[in-house]
Parts: sequence; structure tokens; C-alpha cells
Amino acid sequence: MIQALRIPKIKRIQYNKTDCANKTGCCTDYFVNGDKDKKNRRRPFKIKQEQIGKQMGKIIIVGGGAAGMFASVIAAQQGHEVEVFEKNEKLGKKLFITGKGRCNLTNACDIDELFASICTNSKFLYSAFYGFTNQDTIQFFEKAGLRTKTERGNRVFPCSDHSSDVIGTLEKKMRENGVKVYLNTKVRHLLIRENQCIGVSLEDGREKLGDRVIVATGGLSYPSTGSTGDGYEFARSCGHRVTELLPSLVPFNVKENWVKELQGLSLKNISIRIFEGKKKVYEDFGEMMFTHFGVTGPVILSASGRIGKKLRQKEMRMEIDLKPALSTEQLDKRLIREFGEAQNRQFKNALGGLFPAKLIPVMIKLSEISPEKRINEILKEERQNLLHKIKYLELTLTGLRDYNEAIITKGGIEVKEINPTTMESKRVGRLHFIGEVLDVDAVTGGFNLQIAWSTAYAAAVNLSV
Repeated sequence: MIQALRIPKIKRIQYNKTDCANKTGCCTDYFVNGDKDKKNRRRPFKIKQEQIGKQMGKIIIVGGGAAGMFASVIAAQQGHEVEVFEKNEKLGKKLFITGKGRCNLTNACDIDELFASICTNSKFLYSAFYGFTNQDTIQFFEKAGLRTKTERGNRVFPCSDHSSDVIGTLEKKMRENGVKVYLNTKVRHLLIRENQCIGVSLEDGREKLGDRVIVATGGLSYPSTGSTGDGYEFARSCGHRVTELLPSLVPFNVKENWVKELQGLSLKNISIRIFEGKKKVYEDFGEMMFTHFGVTGPVILSASGRIGKKLRQKEMRMEIDLKPALSTEQLDKRLIREFGEAQNRQFKNALGGLFPAKLIPVMIKLSEISPEKRINEILKEERQNLLHKIKYLELTLTGLRDYNEAIITKGGIEVKEINPTTMESKRVGRLHFIGEVLDVDAVTGGFNLQIAWSTAYAAAVNLSV
């Protein structure tokens, strides 16, 4: 377990007009690989005249993902000296693969839907969301030169459909505001003195001191991007409680073997219902896809955010309505009409108007109607059984896939121990936690990145020293 180091008292530096005029301590340069890489030095951030004389501090940010990068920009714009420590070889590694490489950077819904889309601890985000809204996110990126577009479900993407452009925009703002970046640099410990966080200890033994520390290390999802749970250990070392952790926005494993025959088949405009025993616990409409192990797709990923914890404890039943726009009566009339137009065909050759080609053999098998049977020989009871399979196609959900396939982590630092206005720890002063490391999460659609932007902003504008 990572331990917070308790070190002797140090003297805090207070910058004033003379310091800013004659020294470089509060006017930092941007480095791609820390102090040693002089070739990548950028022009220094110029402090605004109205900021001179105010107390500015040195801010250390652990983690160069979405939340960490954005917090560094906002903090630097406030006049602080900012250093970002990222253990990967580049910034925004997980951000690069979000939205299948397109980066669904927020959702343009109204504020009520924004809160309704939060799965865990939505009330904690009240101050953060109102302090920096989804519309503020869009405006920030547009003003920074990134053109955006809004697609189905109010999902916002860069017009280029390239997540690298979102990363590039944040990196540009970091350079413009004098943020210093240390890549390939892992933080091992937080430095604590008299219950105040005063810096970090690096893996190579060096210590970096600062006036405040922001932890933006992400969760456990997609560990290949560097999300290995460091922030949870930092929090535990400071006495914080970390709630149960599990993968979320993740596909489901299912029991039925016939799903393997449908691998790669996407279904649009379907609805799903998930039951715990006889109780319906989730319902949604949209798109899904079959895989060799089960099911995935937008409605499935969002469902995992709502029922994931229960699914870890017991199997659950899912019903797929393949024709949700039609009532049972309307669907029966359609079957009668289509069967009437194909009376002399074999059953297996009369379903092209109802299902995708890949789904037809499975539906024939599940209907228990002989594929060679003539349509005019099909009994009413057989037709009713087919109708029932179309409206109530059942699957048994047996569990979640692992963190390698999860978009986010459910669970995190107990939010009762975090100030919701500033994201500062209530246990250790001058220490902030933002983004996925907190016990907050949402359904798919850009909402989780909005959590990152809003919590980062809340911390970055509340860094008085």
C-alpha cells in the first residue's frame, strides 16, 4: 500500500510584485519531458497585471488525463504555477480511445437530464455542474479552436471525429498558460505535514513541493492506459474510505450459447428490460450488439452502470423487444399479413422482412418451427410463440466483463469526505481529488467526461494559498 510521508515543516513561498518582475518562479515553461528536455521549452505564461500582488501558488497535479489536463489549464489561468506529473509517455492516453477514438466530450442535454444521467452521488455534483456546465465545456473547446458537433442523443464530438484533436486542444492551452509537464514520471507518495499535503515523492526518490496537490489519476478501467488505481491508494494512505470498486459501462456475459452465432450483429431501435427475479430494475431503448461472450452496445453499457453491483451478486434476466414500436396486437397483424403474402414459401424463406439475415436461423431455432414447414401450415399457436420471441427475447446475464473492457470504474473515494465545492479533502488540507477517482459515475453519452471537466474546474478555481 502506498503510504503518505510525514515530513518536517517547510517555509511556504509567497509571491509578490517583485518576485514576478525579477524571478522566473511563477512564470513557468512547458516541458514535454521535464527539466531535462530543453528542446521542447515553450514561451512562458505571462501573468496578468491584475494578478500581480495576489497570492499565487505552486500547484502539483498528479495525472495527465482529461481531468488533470483541464485542471492544469484553469489553475494556470488563475495565475498559479502548475506542474503536471504523468507516468505515461504522453498525455491523454485514455482520452485518446474514448468514444471509439472520436471522444464524446460531453452531452448537450438540459441540466435536469444531466443530473438524471448520474448513476452515483448526483447530489455531490450539484455545485460542480452549476459551476461549470456542459454548455461551458462546449464553449471552452470552441473558443480554443476545436469545432464541435452534436449527434443523436445530444452527444457532442469534435467535428473531425478525432479524439487526438481534443487532446491537442488541451495541450495547446497548457502551453499557452505555461504549464510544466513531466512525462514518464510516476508519483509514489503524497507528502503530508501537520495534516497538510505539501507535495509529492517521485518514484526516483525526488521530492516535489507545492502549495496544493490535485490527484487526477483516474480509476482502474483500461489499465493499459495507465489507470492502475494509484489515486485510491493515495486516498487510503490519508485515511480516506474507498467504496467498492467494479468495472462499469462494460459488456455483459450471458449464459445462452446461441449468442455466439450472432457475434458482430448490431440491432438498432430495440428496447431492453432487465429483471431481478420478477422485479424490473432497468429499461432502455436504443442500440446493442451481440458478441462471442454476450452483449454490448450503448443500452447495455448504460445498463451496467445501473445494475452492475446487483449483477455481481446474482444472475439476472434480460428481455429484448426486437419490435418496440409495435404492440403485440400490431405485430400479430403484421405477421398474419406477411405470412399471407408468402403462403407457399418455407418458413426459413419468409422472414427476410422481419429480421436481419444473421438473426433468422436463431429465431427459427428459438421459435421451434421447422424451417422447411410451409407458411400455410403454421398453426396459430406456433405464430404466437414466434411473436412472443420477437417481443420477449430472453437472455440470462451472468456477470460483467473485466476492467480491460470497461469504460469507467464504479466506486471510488467516499464523497462525504470531499468538499463538493472545492474537491478538497476533508481529512487532509490542500489536497484535492477530481474525476474518476471519486465515487461518482454516469451512463454513457459524454456524461462521465463532463464529471471530469466540472470537478477539475471546481478544484482549479479554489486553490487559494
